[in-house]
Amino acid sequence: MGDDEGLLGRPLARIEDPPLVAGRGRFAGDIDFPGQLHMRIVRSPHAHAEVGAVDAAAALAMDGVHAVWSGADVADIPPIDFRSDRQIEALKPYRQHVLARGRARYVGEPVAAVFAGTPYLAEDAAELVEVDYEPLPPVTRADREPGEFAPGLGTGATLLTHTFGDAGAGFAEAHEVVSLDLRTGRHAGVPMETRGAIGVYDAARDRLELHGAAKVPHRNKETLIRMLGLAPERIHLYEGHVGGGFGIRGELYPEDLLVLLAARRFSRPVKWIEDRQEHLMAANQGREQRHRARLAVDAEGRILALEDEIWHDQGAYLRTHGVSVPNRTMCSLPGLYRIPAYRASCHVRLTNKAPAATYRAPGRFESSFVRERLMDAAAHRLGIDPVEIRRRNLIAPSDLPCTVAYDEPYAETLDLDSGDYPLLLQKALDAVGWDGLRADLARRRGAGELVGAGVATFLEESGRGPSDGARIAVDGDGAVEIVTGGASVGQGFETAMAQICAAALGVDYRGIAVVHGQTDRIPYGIGAHAARATVMTGSAVHATALAVRGKALAAASELLQTPAARLAIRDGVVQADGGGPSIPLGGIVRARGADALAAEEFYETSRCTFPYGAHIAVCRVDPGTGAVTVERFLIAYDVGRAVNAATLEGQLIGGCVQGIGGALYEAFVYDEAGQPLAVTFADYLLPTVAEVPAIECLVTEDAPSPRNPLGIKGGGEGGINGVGAAIASAVDEAIGIPGAIDRTPIAPERVLALMRGRNSQPSQ
Repeated sequence: MGDDEGLLGRPLARIEDPPLVAGRGRFAGDIDFPGQLHMRIVRSPHAHAEVGAVDAAAALAMDGVHAVWSGADVADIPPIDFRSDRQIEALKPYRQHVLARGRARYVGEPVAAVFAGTPYLAEDAAELVEVDYEPLPPVTRADREPGEFAPGLGTGATLLTHTFGDAGAGFAEAHEVVSLDLRTGRHAGVPMETRGAIGVYDAARDRLELHGAAKVPHRNKETLIRMLGLAPERIHLYEGHVGGGFGIRGELYPEDLLVLLAARRFSRPVKWIEDRQEHLMAANQGREQRHRARLAVDAEGRILALEDEIWHDQGAYLRTHGVSVPNRTMCSLPGLYRIPAYRASCHVRLTNKAPAATYRAPGRFESSFVRERLMDAAAHRLGIDPVEIRRRNLIAPSDLPCTVAYDEPYAETLDLDSGDYPLLLQKALDAVGWDGLRADLARRRGAGELVGAGVATFLEESGRGPSDGARIAVDGDGAVEIVTGGASVGQGFETAMAQICAAALGVDYRGIAVVHGQTDRIPYGIGAHAARATVMTGSAVHATALAVRGKALAAASELLQTPAARLAIRDGVVQADGGGPSIPLGGIVRARGADALAAEEFYETSRCTFPYGAHIAVCRVDPGTGAVTVERFLIAYDVGRAVNAATLEGQLIGGCVQGIGGALYEAFVYDEAGQPLAVTFADYLLPTVAEVPAIECLVTEDAPSPRNPLGIKGGGEGGINGVGAAIASAVDEAIGIPGAIDRTPIAPERVLALMRGRNSQPSQ
């Protein structure tokens, strides 16, 4: 190991922040090239319609309008491909073309593209483009009979299953069976920065560039290579600053392809920046599912079997993640409980809404809501304390590591690594003073207040491989550069990589330059998604830094005529113990050549790491309006080993705020005609500082992962996972109706109706 001097885990200041706080960030909107054109998209006003003739004559007559494209102009471009080749072949007809071909299937779908000298001119011209539409009946519910996607092809894309054990026997032997009909509402990340893309064509090198990339530049490059038939050296993606990711950014959208195609055809840069209304209409949405779930328990509340039938509303098309979200939902549903038998089926259905894809903790926010609602229902049915029933079912530390294997060949095996789930739950309860809190809430309810507390436990997944690498080099001045294929979406990536490198190499982390998101600097990279970056890229950086360290000590041993065992590296200087001779790292490079202290190493794994958490929510309900206020929220989360305590806490708090939004406020609502009713912030409600309490974080390091040299697990999604479930439980207790909350968001009008007895309670 390196001379880390306790660098890992410390709340060190972020090195990426100075340009951002000084207003010198380089977001997609800040990137311009000489002679660039601006693109504006003509979007379908219909949820479902046949697309006829596109009349662009009036637009083309405007001075400064360069071109107008319809689907016929890009007929040679295949639909946007799935990122993974594991997707089912039968799903390919449900992919989206860059411009509507034959039919438009959601309000906001790109039908035509206008290219002009200014963004304002492009927008004015787009309004003059006339399209002949023949409206068709829309499909707006995934839990109704499938409709028609195309002639001879229905909207029921596929039926997926995840099973293990004998669920039938478990239900037959049960002392009690609880059944719930639950729904999670449609919402998304809605980052501060909307989508943007700038395509550039370098004719001299016959090379395309896409600026404004995010999250997975290298993987998107691989998809573009396949779709456009390009050699790898003929296209490169460049990531600048990113104003939030959360799954919604970084996917390949139609607009990304269009700016590249236009840049190559016109030999001019082409820029596109979406406005907020476009973003709320056309960017990826998520979470919308219906669950008919059942739980079988014995007389002591121990789980015998779990069953769930799911309807997943995919929206109009399958985008780059394919059916990842429904698969993640089913494999995450058992959570961190001992469940001997399980069967789940998921109807993946297309509807005439904006397409759905991943959103922070995809499938896990949804499945935790279902699982924890079932646990609360079972506790109520049996008269067992909700915390106690969880304790009785948590996987014990002595059972780890263990494997959760599903019968289906496409279902992912969960090879759980390390953890003490009961200990974390107890630490969370102790942190909020659970017994005293419960007594105080009971006192307040006795005085007429509607207050309650809820608990949710959950398992997360991080560090999925298969591999990632890094390059590290020291120059003659002693400056250190890390080149990675990782990506930064605001999570503190540069700081984490610098800390890991500094800890292993023995240098000041503030002097390390971290290069990321530039596909011309390094030919591979896993990006930043699904809580991968710290585990995968961080482990690769660690291995590479150790290799550079080894080279430095070997070279210094010769130069200083001192055994390497007597040498250490402190603050970039190799020094003999006891105050002997020394040489700075830059001096080694000057003496031995430019590549003397350079290395490239990889970290490979076939297994994930599994962080885990518990959430505790305290909520108050207004008896007059039904509005829910979150008074207190605790996140307890075990990450194995923290890299930077401050950035980790920021990630957890940010995720929790998003979870509060999804639990109480945020909803993409559509009417029966498929028209979106929330395309401004007047209708799509985001939580503000007024709605969010001072969120408490309890980060533990009780279970380092044995699967990477640092013992780290991902921290990006633990703040959001159990929020909906914990708040729902707290609201149940506040209004005194067990099992009342069966859907998110928990709208005030529904809470008020429940209190007034206008809606029946879920069957249990």
